[in-house]
Order: sequence, then C-alpha cells, then structure tokens
Amino acid sequence: MTSPDVSPSAAAAEAKPTLGIPTMLRLGVFNMGLGIMSLLTLGVLNRIMIEELQVPALIAAGTIAVHQFMAPARVWFGQMSDSKPLLGYHRSGYIWIGISVVAVTSFCAVQVVWRLGEAMATSGWGPAVYPWVGLLGLLFAVYGLALSATSTPFTALLVDVSDEDSRSRLVGIGWAMLMVGIITGVIIVSIVLRPIDLDAPIEQVQQSVNRLFVVAPAVVIGLSIFSTVGIERKYSRRSQRSMVAGREDNITLPQALGILTASRQTRLFFGFLLVLSLSLFMQDAILEPYGGEVFGMTIAETTQLNAAFGMGTLLGIIVTGWLVVPRIGKKRTVTIGCGWAALSLLGITLSGLTGAPPVLLGAVFCFGIASGVLTLGAIVLMLDLTVAETAGTFIGAWGLAQAIARGSATVLGGGVLDLGRGLLGLFHAGEVPASQTFMAYGLVFMVQAMGMVLAVVLLRRVNIQEFQANARAAITAALESDMD
Repeated sequence: MTSPDVSPSAAAAEAKPTLGIPTMLRLGVFNMGLGIMSLLTLGVLNRIMIEELQVPALIAAGTIAVHQFMAPARVWFGQMSDSKPLLGYHRSGYIWIGISVVAVTSFCAVQVVWRLGEAMATSGWGPAVYPWVGLLGLLFAVYGLALSATSTPFTALLVDVSDEDSRSRLVGIGWAMLMVGIITGVIIVSIVLRPIDLDAPIEQVQQSVNRLFVVAPAVVIGLSIFSTVGIERKYSRRSQRSMVAGREDNITLPQALGILTASRQTRLFFGFLLVLSLSLFMQDAILEPYGGEVFGMTIAETTQLNAAFGMGTLLGIIVTGWLVVPRIGKKRTVTIGCGWAALSLLGITLSGLTGAPPVLLGAVFCFGIASGVLTLGAIVLMLDLTVAETAGTFIGAWGLAQAIARGSATVLGGGVLDLGRGLLGLFHAGEVPASQTFMAYGLVFMVQAMGMVLAVVLLRRVNIQEFQANARAAITAALESDMD
C-alpha cells in the first residue's frame, strides 16, 4: 500500500493552484446572492403580507419560517453531493440547480401571497384562506429544500478548494459578502419599488413587486454561476483527498446529534448558541412592519433598515476580527457584544416614542454592529470547540442548529408581536392608538434583550479547556459505534 505521505494523489493535491484573494472574492459573490434572496423573503415579502395585506403576523412569519425547518436536509444533500455527481460535478451541479429552484419558487410564492390577500379581502380570515396558507407553506418548504441543495454543496466546495491556511480568510470574506448582498438587495428594491407610495393601490404594489421578484432572482442566478463556474474543476482537491484518507461528509443526522451530545461542553455551547441565535433573529419578521406601522415608512424606505443593519454587521465583523478579539479574547468579546445588543434593542424600542425614522435607523445600525461582533465571536468560539478530525461534523451541525434557531426566532417574533397587540387590546375598547402601537413591537425587542442576558449566563459555563481535554475521546467513541 502506498503511504499517504508519498502517494501520487497527495502530490496531485499539492499541484492544485491555491486560492488568491480575487478568487476568494469571486466565491464570496455566491453569498452576496444569498443575501439578496434573504432580503426579498424577510424584508419585502414579509412586510407586504403583514402591512399591505393584513395577514396575521404569526401566520406570515410562520409560513416564511417553514424554509428554515428544512435545514435537516442539509445533511442529506451533502451526502448526495459527495457520492453522486450532478451535471458532471460533485458540487457545482447541485449549486446551479438549487439556486435556480430557489429563484423560481420565490416568484411562485409571491403569486400565492396575492391570492391569499384576495381571499382575505373577500371572506376575511376563515376556511377560504386556509388552502392558500397551506400552499404558501408548501412553497417555502420547497424553497428551503432548494436552499439546502445549493448552500450545503457550496460550503463543501469551500472545503474542497481551500487548505488550512486559506480557509479562515475564505470564510471571513464570505460573511462580509453576505452583508454586501443585503445592501445590494436594498439598492435593487429601492430602485424597483421607489414609485410606490405608502397608500398606493394594491394593483400598483403587485405590478412592482412582481417585477422585483423577476429581476432580483435572475440577478442571483447570474451571480451564482459567475461565482462558481470553473472553480471546482480548477481548484478542487476532493478526489485526491478522498484517496488519501476517509472523509466525514457522509455523517448522518443521528450521528451528528450523538456527537453533539457526547460532551457536556458541546451541549452547553450549543445551548448558548441556540439562545443567542433566537435573540439575534427574532426581529427579522417584524422590523420592517415596525417601520411601516409606527414610523410611517414606505416599503422602499423600510428596506433601508436592512441596509443599516447590514452595514453595521459588516463593520462589526471587520473591526472585531482585526482589532477586538486579538486584544480582549473571544469570550469577553461575545459578552460585550451581548450587552451592546441588549442596549441597542432598548434603543430600537424607545425610538418608537419619537416616530422619527432616522432615530430608528441609528438604533438598527448599532444593533447591526453588535450582531457583527456576536457573529464573529461565536464563529471563533466554534472553531475552538472543534476537534480537527471531526471539524466538518461540528461546523455542519452548527449550521443546522443556527437554521432551526433562526426559523424558530421568526415564528417566535411574530407570535410575541401578536401577544403584545392582544395585551394592548385588553386596555382599549376600540382600536389601539397609533402612538401606543410601538409597545407591542417593543415586547419583541425586550424579549430579545432578556435572551442576550441569558446567553451571557450560559457562556460563562462554557470551558474550552475542559472540552479540549475530553472531546476527542467522546467524539471517537461516537464515530466508532457506527462500525460495530
């Protein structure tokens, strides 16, 4: 048997060109496209359902959140891209077909939203509306599956084409480009929807939004192809690495969950991660309706909230990665980020007293900075809480946990908003005054702030040294049990 140290496959792997910064930026363009699609679903479509069509916030947020609960399919699509090439590629074919289905499904979802609005306008909330809600949920389930089919192989492609020296830079650029995508999406939305006034007829809204959901997804498909075409053939080391040593991409969901629960510290960390993710993303479904209902902002204007958040997050990621973490450490960085986030959420709530959009934008920008600090800090902590032999398992399971938490946060945000409105209704015989509506939204933001405090409590129990002392044995035992 040829030793891996001197095998031809190893030599071939070494002969592959390394990624330069321009190629890393090109790969990051894919995440830029995902940022645009995220804005369309959470930013535009959610606002239209809640504000223009008067769909209950819990229903609107719940149907959109269905795509997050398709996250377990990431494991299956990862295995498929390992074992069954598509269009001649292990990764690229899945990426291209997946993103195309995402684009088509998003347009179909918009058409169902219009039918849902018509049914509510005709007969109110009742049995006539339920089939449209079910169909919309089904479309978002397909959307979620397609998103898993494109994003998981893309992440695997990043592993295939990078080495230990370049991987951290590649991931950092990817996160930054995701924020750039959100900002780009804001620009596209502002251009397409600028003619729409606050009280525009629904027919005008439909025409402009339909055009938006044709143009933007088409742009995303183009960006995805540009980002990945030729990359796998030129840079991928997958086949050479698989000849040298077995890969762990085929880990099953039960195995991944078993490994996660094998160590007390990993359970603590993922409990922290769950609370942190819930607290970071609860406002996703209600921030733009907050701007429309409390501040009187138009659809195009409320998308600026996403731009402010994205710019803040980008700034937070850059500053934290280069200046903060190296000087004060990871856990202190995350602790400070949680405190900053809680104060920013308080600011978002109190901005409702002013009714001034610039005040809201400033508070959202500060929250974005806190989000960037927390995002980078959590990723660096995750890398510390990873054993090299099973890094893919831990990072993949982290993505699964984050997606489920984000979906739960979307539903929870809509539910808490409805609860807040119900509580306000108990103190008013008629319609709740507009000057007090912000209190219902404020309940959501305050729940998030309390979650940040709880996240700090959990983080203090996380001990990296304890994990490093016992995780290797626990993970090895979990993996070896599959060989019995």
